[in-house]
Amino acid sequence: MNEKSKQRIDADNAFLRTQTQSVVRDRILSESDTLAQTRDANTARLRELRLQKETQERATAAIQPKPNPRKRQKHD
Repeated sequence: MNEKSKQRIDADNAFLRTQTQSVVRDRILSESDTLAQTRDANTARLRELRLQKETQERATAAIQPKPNPRKRQKHD
């Protein structure tokens, strides 16, 4: 009497298919979220490095004297 009816077997199989699809979808979404978070963190890190570099370049440019266009260079 432990035998399951065909209807019960079909219902169990349908449930397992749905459950498997749900697990796969959740895993894909989780991986997608992880990739997005990694990309965003990398973008923020690169932006910070770029801003630091630009700030340093501006500071260096402000310190260096500008060439005088009226002054002629000597040619040998």
